[in-house]
Amino acid sequence: AMRGSDQQAGALFSYVDLDRRVRADHPLRVIRKIVNEVLADLSADFEAMYARGLGRPSIPPERLLRALLLQAFYGIRSERQIMERLDHDLLFGWFVGLGIDDPAWDQTTFSKNRDRLLAGNVAHRFLTAVMAHRRIKRLLSSDHLSVDGTMIEAWASMKSLKPKDGSGDPPAPGRNGEADFHGQSRSNDTHQSTTDPDARLLRKGRGKEAKLCFLGHALMENRHGLIVDACLTEANGHAERIAALHMIEPTADRPKLHSTNPIERIHGEIKRRTEVVGIFPNEAAIVRLVGAILLEQNDEFCVQRSRYLSLESVAGLSDSPVVSLPIITS
Repeated sequence: AMRGSDQQAGALFSYVDLDRRVRADHPLRVIRKIVNEVLADLSADFEAMYARGLGRPSIPPERLLRALLLQAFYGIRSERQIMERLDHDLLFGWFVGLGIDDPAWDQTTFSKNRDRLLAGNVAHRFLTAVMAHRRIKRLLSSDHLSVDGTMIEAWASMKSLKPKDGSGDPPAPGRNGEADFHGQSRSNDTHQSTTDPDARLLRKGRGKEAKLCFLGHALMENRHGLIVDACLTEANGHAERIAALHMIEPTADRPKLHSTNPIERIHGEIKRRTEVVGIFPNEAAIVRLVGAILLEQNDEFCVQRSRYLSLESVAGLSDSPVVSLPIITS
């Protein structure tokens, strides 16, 4: 055999089919097929979020959600890094839907469009629809579930922890001035972070330092090792138990509510779940539980619209203009 040439010359044209560059048994092929079917069902929800015929085209929400999935699958820590991978990784570009000549987006543009999806609760509806997909649903079982929690550090430093009554030393000069808080007694009852007021002090164990953090909880289906639900709560001594009940209850075997009135069914579900919890540590815990029930009802309506009468279908039966108002799903 003759020696191959190492000379490099840029090609004027490129005829590369990205689908042929991904091996046939790659796991992302199956995931991409399921994701595309779910995204097609959510097309009407995407249309409602954007103006028609006005402004510049934004990042397609389908591609944005696929990129967010890759960021979660491969543990990519920032938007800048996921944009770099999209720019030079053919597998990432194929999964998202970019052509080989399509440039990656700017990270600030990506972040802004991502925040729009999160504000519209589209990401939650997307994951709910994925869990309800026929190929995913058959892998899930309510026979054996487990819940585990972990500390998630807040994006706030210990210097931001100040007394609630406004006392204390004034901040040191400079952007990140020094602060000496050793020997001071600080607790969640007397102090609060000025950067993230929802963060709470919590220590992981005896002898460990206290950190400003939240608690993340994951519900695991143990037969196939799949995470079927997750939530983020305030860091306190009751959060893990309440989060476990909140996530396990929708999948538990229980008697069905036979009322045909949607309001009565919601009230019955709220009563049943609050009786299971029994004692709530504060008012915010009740609000989180009831809000989760209403969010589940909203997601069920968005995914399974055929089970409900829409306002558009009722509008033709009434002379009231109120009936013809658009449906609010966010």
